[in-house]
Amino acid sequence: MKHINQLSATLFLAATTITSAFAQEQKIGEGKISISWQESQPSYKTIYGGKKAPAGAPNVIWILLDDVGFGAASVFGGLVNTPNLDSLANNGLRYTNFHTTGICSPTRAALLTGRNSHSAHMGLFPSASVRADYPGYDGKIPSEKATIAEVLNENGYATFQLGKWHLTPDEETTDAGPFTRWPSGKGFDHNFGFLGGATDQYKPDLVEDNEHIKPDGTHLNKLLADKAITYITRLKSKAPDKPFFIYLAPGATHAPHQVEKEWSDKYKGKFDEGWDAYREKVLANQKKKGIIPANAQLPARNPLIKAWKDLPVEERKLFARFFEVYAGFLEYTDYEIGRVLTFLKETGQLENTAVFVSIGDNGASKEGTEYGVTNKSVAFGREKMTREEYRKHILSEYDKIGTKDVITSANYPLGWAQATNTPFKHWKQDAFSEGGTRNPLIVFYPRGIKERGIRNQYAHIIDIYPTTIKLIGLNFPEKVKNYVQAPLEGFELNYSFSNPNAPSTHTQQYYTIAGSRAIYKDGWKAAAAHRPDYIDFAFFEGERKTIVSDPSKDVWELYNLNEDFNERNNLAAKYPEKLNELKELYDNEARKYNVYPLIDWDYAGRIRMQQNAVVNDANIEKK
Repeated sequence: MKHINQLSATLFLAATTITSAFAQEQKIGEGKISISWQESQPSYKTIYGGKKAPAGAPNVIWILLDDVGFGAASVFGGLVNTPNLDSLANNGLRYTNFHTTGICSPTRAALLTGRNSHSAHMGLFPSASVRADYPGYDGKIPSEKATIAEVLNENGYATFQLGKWHLTPDEETTDAGPFTRWPSGKGFDHNFGFLGGATDQYKPDLVEDNEHIKPDGTHLNKLLADKAITYITRLKSKAPDKPFFIYLAPGATHAPHQVEKEWSDKYKGKFDEGWDAYREKVLANQKKKGIIPANAQLPARNPLIKAWKDLPVEERKLFARFFEVYAGFLEYTDYEIGRVLTFLKETGQLENTAVFVSIGDNGASKEGTEYGVTNKSVAFGREKMTREEYRKHILSEYDKIGTKDVITSANYPLGWAQATNTPFKHWKQDAFSEGGTRNPLIVFYPRGIKERGIRNQYAHIIDIYPTTIKLIGLNFPEKVKNYVQAPLEGFELNYSFSNPNAPSTHTQQYYTIAGSRAIYKDGWKAAAAHRPDYIDFAFFEGERKTIVSDPSKDVWELYNLNEDFNERNNLAAKYPEKLNELKELYDNEARKYNVYPLIDWDYAGRIRMQQNAVVNDANIEKK
């Protein structure tokens, strides 16, 4: 009985303590919790299962094009007409010193998470051939680094993904899932597009929400625009005050370059002067628009590229056609983007829509090699041909460039990659060079940004996330889906909207793709190529070089971008102390963001050999 009385006393004391605590009320954010609901107040009101978006919050559209160089689109001085992007830029802001990571999946992970690509575990691709069991390369974006869609979805936004994803591990891309790394698992209410890195534009590997669907032969660009309009229409008919976030990432202009002849034929004869003339014309246009310094000069033509005037006539005809198709493809992409914008304008929604356009996820693609590519099976088996055999094969493929042909994989020759990267050196994959990492950015928001013109502040793809959050008027959450969030690593660009002369706040940034690497700090840049270009193009019989993948043997260069924006003057020998200072800074950043070890294409090659060996062993056992 004594023990029972003691227990009763203890329980009574505990109950009294709890009641007393509630009597004093618990503060939860701006709300309170008491015993009675009449005396309690929630910290926020819910709508559609989450917080309501701030009053008057803008719709948001992020547009990310694929493999478009700095000097391709007319909006930044290129010779390909992009009237809809021109219109956005003319009524918004153009950022000339904006950067991506140098290749697709890392750029997409960095954009969507607001963190550096290695920090988001996407140092290369989520495909099995380049994934590695290291934090920076396992291809699995952690929940502690939520996407912008996850944050906006919890703050009253409808969220839609359209187009290229390329953030799902290969083994998770079937309809069996799991779907945690599909768009639906990363904050998007609906998605429509493809999960891989590239797809046929007429026969895409199409998915809608959590299942693959059969395409109907319509060009993917049109399908994406139609679906965007459908999503918006359906949302506004049921919840007219609910804002939306659209991530629109066309497959364009990644290979295969495919478009109807009505678009490519618009450019017939317009590139017959070739890539050398193209570079000169674009440089002049960029100076006229104020996009580059008035005293800018072109870097020398890359040694891998022949002078246009020295090419045989039949090659000039072929190479010009490659670019006519590419130009038509890019202009058609602009047209379909324009359809979405026109719909928003006609329905009175464009004024309160913030549009961010990154014209490219990296520089122009070098993957077309010397003569261009038309046939996927041949493209991946080039080492079985001599150079002359390959040349004859490509010349015979003239009529297939850009068509719906079942085996087409059209991509222009290397000369056009340098041309469309004007005024920079190098190209996609080359994270050590501005040609691989510098892309145009457009910011357009009529209601919220009244200023117009050019902005030269340094910026990076990770900056779009925090800029958007601030533009909407949200605070970055401590938790998303109950996961404590790691800090964003990007910087807000909002300070630059009204002040073209404001100093850059993003002053330091590392770059690394497959061992090629660089570090930027206050206008200085140190960079190491890791793998010379000639190795990537030594496809033909008798020309394959032995590769030694040893980062310690890489040669570092040094540039002062404040005075030499397109890296024409290597200062490594002149300022060795500055170079060493930056190399040490790179090492610190690499350790901080999980960049090490430097996984490169040689690693990928070894993984493929191991995978092939496993498959072969399995086949032998079956026999």
